[in-house]
Amino acid sequence: MAGTADHGLLPLPTFAREVRLLLVVAPYYRAIVDDLVAGARAVAQGRATTEVVEVPGALEVPTAIAMADRMAKFDGYVAIGCVIRGETTHYDTVCNDSSRALSLMGLQGVLIGNGILTVENLGQAQVRADPAGQDKGGAAAAAALHLVALSHRWGQVRTGIGFRA
Repeated sequence: MAGTADHGLLPLPTFAREVRLLLVVAPYYRAIVDDLVAGARAVAQGRATTEVVEVPGALEVPTAIAMADRMAKFDGYVAIGCVIRGETTHYDTVCNDSSRALSLMGLQGVLIGNGILTVENLGQAQVRADPAGQDKGGAAAAAALHLVALSHRWGQVRTGIGFRA
């Protein structure tokens, strides 16, 4: 079971200045996403200010992040939502398309921690969302913070002249 496995966790990065994270939340399962947001905010506390925006569903989360990346000043993003398998293939579409869109934006340099749960039932979602349990919201915020730290590390102004190999 994933809950009992020994996972290697990186220490959270530190920053010279507080960074800004946007938490983009699909609140369809309110109690679940409230736990995910609480976990994300707890991890960000002291390292980043957080702002929350809500969108109708998991499919809209990537669009909102793309808009914010073009139109606002955030250092990173945390995608938050929950998709529970139902009786139709809609579950597969929502899981695959939202994940694919977030991954493609990440490959383009948008710094995103993915906290959209994709689970079989409500019980699985509750265990994963609980900040005192698996804390997947906190893990998504930590992922975003690590990416922001890498962007600071690799995005610094270079000195000297000439070409880079």
